[in-house]
Amino acid sequence: MSNTVMDNTIAPPAADMSSGKQAADENFPVGSMLIARKLRPHVHAYYAFARAIDDIADNNVLSPDAKIARLDAMQALLLGRESGAAQLGPAEAASAVRLRDSLAVTGIDPARGTDLIVAFRQDAVKSRYASWAELANYCRYSANPVGLYLLDLHGEGCATHAPSDALCTALQVLNHLQDCREDLVELGRCYLPEAWLHQAGETVEGVRANRASPGLRRVLDQALDEVDRLNRDAARLPGLISDRRMRLEAAVIVGLSHRLARRLRRGDPLARRVKLSRPDVAASLLAAFRHLV
Repeated sequence: MSNTVMDNTIAPPAADMSSGKQAADENFPVGSMLIARKLRPHVHAYYAFARAIDDIADNNVLSPDAKIARLDAMQALLLGRESGAAQLGPAEAASAVRLRDSLAVTGIDPARGTDLIVAFRQDAVKSRYASWAELANYCRYSANPVGLYLLDLHGEGCATHAPSDALCTALQVLNHLQDCREDLVELGRCYLPEAWLHQAGETVEGVRANRASPGLRRVLDQALDEVDRLNRDAARLPGLISDRRMRLEAAVIVGLSHRLARRLRRGDPLARRVKLSRPDVAASLLAAFRHLV
C-alpha cells in the first residue's frame, strides 16, 4: 500500500520538470548584451542546463531518489553516456546534449557542469546547514562553477578564480536571504546556519513568520557581514579580467551584488521579497564603465 502511494507521487519518467523560469527572471544578467555575440549561445546553453537540473532538485513532486536518478542521467548524458536518458524529459535531455556539444567546441572542462550537479544532488536530500562553512561548501558547487565557466569561456587566467568564487558565493547567499521564507515554506529547506540561529535564540521555524524577529534579524545581518567580506574580495575581479566585455559584465554584477546586500540590510525578506530595482541596474552599469579606462 505504501509503495503504491509513493509511486503515485512520482511524475512520469518522460515528463520535463521545468519551472518555467527564464534567464530574464534571474537577479543578475545571464548572457547579456555585454557578452560577445559569438559567445552568447554557449552561455545560454550553460544556463539552460543549469536551469534544468535546478528545476529537478526543486521539484516538489519527485521523491529524493527520483531526483537523484534524473540528475545522474543528466550527468551521464552530459558526459556522452546514454544510461538513464529514457527517464529524462525531452527538454532536459536536449539541454544536456546542447551543453555537451558546446563544451566540445569550447574545450571547457565538463566539471563546470557536473559540479553543479553535486550541489543539486545535495539539495535533493539535505535541507539544513549547521554552519557557515557548510553553506560556503554548498556554494562552492551550486554557484562558483558559473563564474569559472564564464571565465574559461573568455580565456581568463587562474588569478581571476578566487575573486570570482567570492562573488558567486556572495550572490548565492544573497539569493538564499531573499528567498529564505519561500525556501522553507515551499521546499522545506533553510540555508541559514543553525549555529547562528541557536546563538540568536531562534529556530528554523521562525523563518516561516511574516516578519523577522530581532533574533532572526541578527542572523540575517550576520550573513550579510559575510557577504560584505566576500564582496570586498570580489571587487578585485574586474581589474583582473583581460577581455573588455567580460570585464564590464563582471563589474556590473559586482555592483549589483553590493546594491542587493545594502537593500537586504534595510529590508525584511520575510515581510516581502527584497529585490533590485531598474535604477540599481542602471547605476551599476554606469559605474562599471570606469573599468574600461
